[in-house]
Amino acid sequence: MTATIDTGLTKAERNDVVQELSKVLADSFALYLKTHGYHWNVRGPEFFSYHTLLEEQYREIWAALDTIAERIRALGEFAPQAHSAFANLTSIKDGDPENDAPTMLKELMKDHETVIATCRAALTVADDDGDDVSVDLLTQRLSAHEKAAWMLRSTLGGR
Repeated sequence: MTATIDTGLTKAERNDVVQELSKVLADSFALYLKTHGYHWNVRGPEFFSYHTLLEEQYREIWAALDTIAERIRALGEFAPQAHSAFANLTSIKDGDPENDAPTMLKELMKDHETVIATCRAALTVADDDGDDVSVDLLTQRLSAHEKAAWMLRSTLGGR
């Protein structure tokens, strides 16, 4: 039995939003993996503070992944789940464990800014299509990624 989806959005509107949310999910998953990897591999005189900051950030991203994927499902589509699917959708590059701590933090700051751009693009589509629930979710993700980028930037001594 196939149930009809009646959320007030057309199938085309739902598909538009799902495409954008899938990119947000892929970028978020790649950022999660990179942040967690850098958490494991960061070293240097500020090790403990960097290690702790990155743990806080990867845990926050991990919790958000489920929310994003479940929104895709609520819109009637399957969430991407394979590494290859994420690799085809993400703009985030893999990290290098050989990097020094400042390089790791700079990369992560830039990656959060990439996710911010992806979220803003998705938010525009969701807003144009009248998907207030996805707009709310994306607004929350923007807030989280802007805060994370600020924390990293401030840790590096920037504004």
